[in-house]
Amino acid sequence: MHTDRMPKAEAKKAEFLRSEALHTLQLPDSEPVRSLALELKESLAADDRKAVQAASSEIISVLSNSYKVATPAVKILAARPQKVSGDWVFETFGDYEPDSMRIRLWMRTAVQKKPTAFGTMLHTLCHEFCHHLDMVSLDLHNTYHTRGFFERTALLYHHLQGTPVKPIVWRKLSDGTYQVDWQKMRHSARR
Repeated sequence: MHTDRMPKAEAKKAEFLRSEALHTLQLPDSEPVRSLALELKESLAADDRKAVQAASSEIISVLSNSYKVATPAVKILAARPQKVSGDWVFETFGDYEPDSMRIRLWMRTAVQKKPTAFGTMLHTLCHEFCHHLDMVSLDLHNTYHTRGFFERTALLYHHLQGTPVKPIVWRKLSDGTYQVDWQKMRHSARR
């Protein structure tokens, strides 16, 4: 995970800094979302697109009701799109379309066309829902990828799984952005 660059325009910069400072969010009741997350896991294991669609939509509906926001539509698609640029290969795991309030998730890997791992799918669902929350509830219309955004997403993800939250270790890059320091996170997890 890599943060966006801070914008230069003052209004956008202020919004970026608000997102950066917001590290937490009120979490919904653990049920029924944890049971629904298990349904999503079972649906992926069964490679059942309709069941994945139903479980994902129900999770988003329950979360939306909990946060008292409009419920975005969820669309489950097949294999992830892939874009090659020089030495880099980019895959799209999901996206959020603000105008239509729609979350799209791809349930298959780009190359082997196998069902996406449950953790990846659930994290992507939480990530896209947090973009929705930014825009419709938190007055963060540009919904930047800040450290705060990623930490809010991680809180929701771990809550839905019923797993302990792992603090994210960030490494500042020369351009002022931040990147997750996976090596330090793995090292601290082994302690």
